[in-house]
Amino acid sequence: MTHASDSPEGVTSPEGVTEAEWSAAVEAVRGLTPGPDGDEVQLICHVNPDGDALGSMLGFARALREQGITRLRATFAGDFELPTPYQDLPGVELLVPEAEAFRAPALVMTFDVAAESRLGGLVALLRAPCVVVLDHHASNTRFGRVNLVAPRAAATSVVVDALLSRLGFPLDAAVAECLYVALATDTGSFKFDMTTPEVHELAARLIATGISPGDISRRIFDTRPFGAMKLAGEVIGRAVLDPTAAAGQGMVWTYATQADLTRHDQRPYVLDTLIDPVRGVAEADVAVVIKETPQGDWSVSMRSKGAVDVSRVAVVLGGGGHRLAAGFTGHGTPEEVAATVKSHLEAHLI
Repeated sequence: MTHASDSPEGVTSPEGVTEAEWSAAVEAVRGLTPGPDGDEVQLICHVNPDGDALGSMLGFARALREQGITRLRATFAGDFELPTPYQDLPGVELLVPEAEAFRAPALVMTFDVAAESRLGGLVALLRAPCVVVLDHHASNTRFGRVNLVAPRAAATSVVVDALLSRLGFPLDAAVAECLYVALATDTGSFKFDMTTPEVHELAARLIATGISPGDISRRIFDTRPFGAMKLAGEVIGRAVLDPTAAAGQGMVWTYATQADLTRHDQRPYVLDTLIDPVRGVAEADVAVVIKETPQGDWSVSMRSKGAVDVSRVAVVLGGGGHRLAAGFTGHGTPEEVAATVKSHLEAHLI
């Protein structure tokens, strides 16, 4: 495989990762034996993967494949169903269902996974000889042998890019498209506060490979089925504004059920973007979308404009995330879940 120095020119390493961790990750990857009889490598992202999880994992997978690592599989736990906007990502041919993951790989690498609980039934693979964790969640539990965790990075793809640079792996258009999707989705199309000059510099390097940001944005952000639009209208229509929440900072919340999906003949991924119009409510610092899962509990997404660190609320409730974007699994009715969130908000004001 191609080698490079551990201090790549023109690439800024994200804060939070020590040189010892970078060196250990580089050694783990460089030590792989390529070819059809080489080492087995298993890449894993979190359950219900989003753009950063899939883009980061598939981008690194493509880079590994181009270096001759052919005994390579990528997966995530749970239902093996990709959201439609991500079905054309380069590297999807490397994805396999959970049941087809390697049972005893030489190397396991996880992407955008903050805790073992986000691995579902794949958690047993953490017994591999080497586990490298790539993530940017402040709540990461550092469950790997090597932990490349950069809490101030805008996306896990930032960490992936830094590792690829240290490894000396070339950044071609296929890898760049995956990393660009990851970066664009986790920065909200470069609208969120974590969109630093370094983020735009990375985006520029990715675009310079020849990818089309316009085509990618239309596919990822601006294309939805008609039924999804109708469903969103219903869900937004049942939103509740609570101006007393978070010591008067305000909270707006709504919910979506499995029955909503069935009625509009939609797949669960269409619920992931509902947080965006809800978070735009001027009278509320905190936005909450409560989405029913097939198991009957609730996947809760929270956003803050800055007055509240919603990751603290999420961690207390068994989840995790970032200061302005976090989530957890809730139980009870939607009203009970919203009341639980409200009861924890005031204690975590900045």
